[in-house]
Amino acid sequence: MQKVVLGNGLTIIHQRKPGNSVVVEVMVKVGSNHELPEERGISHFLEHILFEGTTKRPTNREISNEIEKIGGDFNAYTTNERTCFYVKVLRKHFHKAVEILAEILQQPLFAKEHIEKEKNIVLKEIDMVHDEPSYYQWILLQQNLFKKAPCQFPTYGDRKVIKNLTREMVLAYFQKHYAPNNMVISIVGDVGNWKKEVTTHFTMEKRTVPRQGYPEEPIANKNQEIVEKRKNIANTYTVLGFKTVPRGHHDTYALEVLNGILGRGQSGRMFIEIRSNRGLAYEVGTQHFADVNFGFFAVYASIDRKNKKLVKQIILEEIEKIKHCTDDDLEEARTYVEGSYLLDMEDGQKIADQLLFWEQVRDVKLMDDFLKKIKKVSKQDLVRVINTYFKYHTFVVLRGK
Repeated sequence: MQKVVLGNGLTIIHQRKPGNSVVVEVMVKVGSNHELPEERGISHFLEHILFEGTTKRPTNREISNEIEKIGGDFNAYTTNERTCFYVKVLRKHFHKAVEILAEILQQPLFAKEHIEKEKNIVLKEIDMVHDEPSYYQWILLQQNLFKKAPCQFPTYGDRKVIKNLTREMVLAYFQKHYAPNNMVISIVGDVGNWKKEVTTHFTMEKRTVPRQGYPEEPIANKNQEIVEKRKNIANTYTVLGFKTVPRGHHDTYALEVLNGILGRGQSGRMFIEIRSNRGLAYEVGTQHFADVNFGFFAVYASIDRKNKKLVKQIILEEIEKIKHCTDDDLEEARTYVEGSYLLDMEDGQKIADQLLFWEQVRDVKLMDDFLKKIKKVSKQDLVRVINTYFKYHTFVVLRGK
């Protein structure tokens, strides 16, 4: 792995990976956590509108066809902490991937008609999330789990803000955050001219990027239950969530192993007890989420409404039982984390994602230490994180018929 910083502040990370493909991914270190109340949703909106046209290629078709006519793939996503754009092509077309990404990030058209059209698309996307309980349950959890942290607000933003967006507002936000010194590019593939190619195309000048403080999230001091009624669904969707710590904290490794014991596939303890043994749910699992500035652990299950209290009780009991896990339980969980991680790393785009993620957390070199620290997690570490982070919970319920 090689890392360089260009004169304009743009960071490039290259990971050589033998094969026919190359992935080029650009991370802009701005997401919904960085938005002011009157800006909520602009980060996500920019992810959409940047593919709609440039001064050189003024339509979405002209941009997409440049990649798709050579068999390539491209996409983008927005999170609380970052906005990412990637292109995957055959390595002989590496220059085209860099060219297109540089073009959309440096020469956006921001045509008024595109902005008006994209408003409707984003609003439909928001409707889709709210219509689908398995998506919306996570929005409901973060809204109620966090009290001061901006991650309580959904990435898609505020409907009123989206409806009232103007070209001037979008352009101002773009100019404020889309600077080379606020970007990192990861390149995964067997290419040799990566630094020259990026330097040639990414010629934007360094700018001052505003830095805002991240409010301190209060420690949970009580349990809470949030129930939202839904008339048109048969199942009741439940998520039991706990505030934890950001990815840079050493406890995240123990939380990963805990997730491996409780939530791995069909052999995780939650699946076995709630579905296999008792038949109380079809969909059940766990999630450990740790980002740059926040983290949470959650257990989810889609159940019959009458079993709500019972399922919550089982979840809390299964977590408590981990304090008495065996050496075999611990080793299996560590092996699970290792296996799932390394299998993910067979995919060039996921490698590109991880390179950018760890660089934003602190330093891309931390990526190499991930599995080493997983292997060092002990039973004492598991007991400590359970006693520290699982005292109080937030229980969100989308109540069905």
